[in-house]
Amino acid sequence: QAQLVESGGGLVLAGGSLRLSCEAPAMIFFSSIMGWYRQAPGKSRELVGNITIRGVTNALDAVKGRFTISRDNAKKMVYLQMNSLKPEDTGVYYCHAKSLMNGYERWGQGTQVTVSS
Repeated sequence: QAQLVESGGGLVLAGGSLRLSCEAPAMIFFSSIMGWYRQAPGKSRELVGNITIRGVTNALDAVKGRFTISRDNAKKMVYLQMNSLKPEDTGVYYCHAKSLMNGYERWGQGTQVTVSS
């Protein structure tokens, strides 16, 4: 049973934008650092960015200035706003939660992002 549910992936032209959303149960949302990972074909999964409960963010250098991660505590949602998309941003994007209590990690099912040139 998926506890992290992503939405918002799709196909976009280079230079375009997409917003990914992730919904989490309250028990997970308020006890975890939430984030986004991605995995391109033939490559390892990498951290795109994460955000603490207090809104402190961390992002991969390759996406700084283009991607913004945010969270809505009232809706228990985490977002990844992706602007100025490049073909190299193509991959499956996963919502991720890491427990602050014990480090346990949870993953969403993934959503495909394809950027065509």
